[in-house]
Amino acid sequence: MMTEILQQALNGLAIGAVYTLIALGLTVVFGILGIAHFAHGSVAMLGGYLTFTLGERFGLPFFPAMALAMIGGAVAGMLIERLAYRPVRDAPHINAFIIALGLTMMVEGGNLLMFGADQVVIQTPYRGVFNIGGIAVAELRLLVIATACVLIGVIALLISRTKTGKSIRAVAQNRHAAVLMGVNVSMVSLVVFAISSALGVSAGALIGALLAIAPGVGEGLAVKGFAVLILGGLGSIPGAIVGGLSSDVCSSDLGGLGSIPGAIVGGLILGVSEAMAAGFISSAYKDVIAFMVMIVVLLFRPEGLLGKR
Repeated sequence: MMTEILQQALNGLAIGAVYTLIALGLTVVFGILGIAHFAHGSVAMLGGYLTFTLGERFGLPFFPAMALAMIGGAVAGMLIERLAYRPVRDAPHINAFIIALGLTMMVEGGNLLMFGADQVVIQTPYRGVFNIGGIAVAELRLLVIATACVLIGVIALLISRTKTGKSIRAVAQNRHAAVLMGVNVSMVSLVVFAISSALGVSAGALIGALLAIAPGVGEGLAVKGFAVLILGGLGSIPGAIVGGLSSDVCSSDLGGLGSIPGAIVGGLILGVSEAMAAGFISSAYKDVIAFMVMIVVLLFRPEGLLGKR
């Protein structure tokens, strides 16, 4: 029984790592710019399709194909910010909300038009399975977890240790003060959307290798991403990603990952609870069980696990 529990927990950590990447992509946009970017899941699927195409048609290995897709996703994110969200940056929030919903349908429709309606699986050479104490450890799942950890570390270093990161932290703390200090807010918005979309694309590629990608999957990923943010605590998002804002715009304790972001904790909890539900109850109820866990957490801690009261 314990072996089966550990097996499902390991499976859940892999999918939870993907949910974490989705949630972090939403985090940098929502926590810093205040935009609920619902099209994020569809952008992730675009990245998965691009990775699949680069691998199948051009023969690129999985990780180089994913890296190129992330660059393409970053460019797509900047175009979305410039053409869709920037014109309504100072308008009421309902405008950005409606645009986000419209973008979801547009990107999803574009994916359907360009790549078709067939479900695809991204093939990788990582098919090995290790047996450790009776637990089957798939090589691909270990690589997914490791990739997520590397990407999270890169984003943490980018935001906490670079000049661009300082500008992002300044805008997150006080947009008007940042403008007075000479920070180019428009450029910060472009960078934030580029980071968000690149993270989403990486998640789409990994989910395509782990499971499959198909039309409609992106919308479910976006919902899971927002569920992770709520579970981890919306109040913890800006502080977890931005670091020690209250003390100094130029300082941050995130470089060493001293505090675990709510998005990471929420993603892992959601992934593991889904795997447990699928393994011990039924895969048909895994989404229901996962969201029940979220509801129970919020009943006893409405601010989320790492949120502030």
